[in-house]
Amino acid sequence: MKPRRRKRPLAEINVVPYIDVMLVLLIIFMITAPLLSQGIKIDLPEVAAETLPADTKDPLVISIDKAGNYYMNYGDKQDRPVAAQTMVNRVAALLKHRQRLPVLVKGDRHVAYGHIAEVMALLQNAGVDRVSLVTDLPDNVMPEK
Repeated sequence: MKPRRRKRPLAEINVVPYIDVMLVLLIIFMITAPLLSQGIKIDLPEVAAETLPADTKDPLVISIDKAGNYYMNYGDKQDRPVAAQTMVNRVAALLKHRQRLPVLVKGDRHVAYGHIAEVMALLQNAGVDRVSLVTDLPDNVMPEK
């Protein structure tokens, strides 16, 4: 009888299952990423204005829709309107943690100027000393580099 040779264990890692998992995760992220970008429909006015510097990180954005409702990009339920006093309280709390927080105001082109001025006054009451207004570039204007 011939002696049996023991098979040595393979020291290789089978990477095929890991590749399958990676591809499934890639597909999941590709499908869910567009769903995560939520926002409020605002028709910004088109103005040829100077662009903001690229170093503004995580600005606070106050949006005003056609109906004059206020929205904030901080906190939960960003797609729901915020009351004026709630907005002031949240902004004041944010400024305690980040003193140089950039604040941007996005107002729909059909919103009365009084609503924009009211938001700016509320932000001033909350302690904001600098506010930038967000606009869209007209189609015939090239952005500055």
